[in-house]
Amino acid sequence: MMSVSSLTVTSAVGPFLSRSRRRSTTAVRSSTVSVGPTRLLTKLKHDCDTPLPLLQQVADTMSSQMQAGLSSDHGPGLPMIPTFVHTLPTGNEKGLFYALDLGGTNFRVLRVQLGGKDDRVISTEFDQVSIPHDLMFATSEELFDFIALGLAKFVAKEDDRFHFPQGRKREIGFTFSFPVKQTSIDSGILIKWTKGFAVSGTVGRDVVACLNEAMERQGLDMRVSALVNDTVGTLAGAEYWDNDVKVAVILGTGTNACYIEQISSIPKLQGHVSSSGKMIISTEWGAFSNGLPLTVFDREMDAASINPGHQIFEKTISGMYLGEIVRRVLFNMAEEEGLFGISIPQKLSTPFILGTPDLCAMQQDNSGDLDAVGSLLYDKAGVESNLGERKTVLEVCETIVKRGGSLAGAGIVGILQKMEEDSKGLIFGKRSVVAIDGGLYENYPQYRTYLQDSVKEILGTEKSNNVVIEHSKDGSGIGGALLAASNSMYSQD
Repeated sequence: MMSVSSLTVTSAVGPFLSRSRRRSTTAVRSSTVSVGPTRLLTKLKHDCDTPLPLLQQVADTMSSQMQAGLSSDHGPGLPMIPTFVHTLPTGNEKGLFYALDLGGTNFRVLRVQLGGKDDRVISTEFDQVSIPHDLMFATSEELFDFIALGLAKFVAKEDDRFHFPQGRKREIGFTFSFPVKQTSIDSGILIKWTKGFAVSGTVGRDVVACLNEAMERQGLDMRVSALVNDTVGTLAGAEYWDNDVKVAVILGTGTNACYIEQISSIPKLQGHVSSSGKMIISTEWGAFSNGLPLTVFDREMDAASINPGHQIFEKTISGMYLGEIVRRVLFNMAEEEGLFGISIPQKLSTPFILGTPDLCAMQQDNSGDLDAVGSLLYDKAGVESNLGERKTVLEVCETIVKRGGSLAGAGIVGILQKMEEDSKGLIFGKRSVVAIDGGLYENYPQYRTYLQDSVKEILGTEKSNNVVIEHSKDGSGIGGALLAASNSMYSQD
């Protein structure tokens, strides 16, 4: 189910998910009250500024990069990966369907009993299994056998709330959030492992075949009827409850967006036949980089990353990186302007010692002395701070988070603009819903507000009144099961 966030902030708060030119020391609090680092803070605010003309330019460029990516796989545009999802669940689906969600060091299995138009989702049940660290470096067979075994154990626990007709194979939607070249709705070639995985024998193979073979080895009579990523799963799960959903966005540790495109608007799929005339496209918008307001801290962080020069939009707007950008700024201020006194806390030089949840926690501190900010700085980075310094820290957080949320909003407008150009009034002229999932959006109220304000500022009041931002919590899991149902080999009449 989804909770609606219109273009105003909601109140949910919770957890989510440089080289020094002088020697760093342990924290020794100077008795000198530091002067506010006005020069560096002023420059940071200037470099991160997102005025309306810049946001509109980002949105326009996002639209044109989408168009370029739809025309060719080898040009300057976004990847714009075809998902081969032509039809979304209608609500008529009936029966028992499964989903397997593999996107990190855990995998989730889920079953859902669908009751058609009247009953919709009758029952759901899920389980989560941790993947042992050694299996992240094992063989393909070993990893997929472990996953299939967990799935088999889960299937064996079906109780009388779930009903499966005899003589049929169970069907499963496979949500696989690693880079694949999709070749059909139920097949995709693994391009590379990410997120710390280095499993041998999988790259270049069809991951659905890997899972199907492992299920056969476990004696599990199931078939994968849909292969999707988490963004596509979110779109399917959200659209099942609200037919006005047009776009889905993930804003968590990483980020991506997908939307419903007309087949006639995808030149690189010339000749492809679709029963609906449509296909969900995964934009892979994290790869966008044109015209972004970047700082020296962004460039240094990118240079030190495992993929320098890539995923610049993701490194500017997503949860994995916001805390690290702030840490680099604070370390520079401590080094250049003595932000925290005469010595630089050693822990502050440690990459990723500050996480985005820490920024969020500090920005929720409304006390007069900002005691929670002070405690978190000390616990996380060994920093002792006075009130003026804590206020500076909050200004840095505000600057980086406002830029991230505002640019994410501009990206969303870019997608909507591209769809509006093709449909000539069917997006901004009627209710259009953007479903967003991910801990960053869900749990960071300031980020959420900046995103929503950005959409409203770019579109103006009249158009933005028709754009609804909807939070779709954990939509990708049930979305996988729903896509298994809508792509079932059995009739859904």
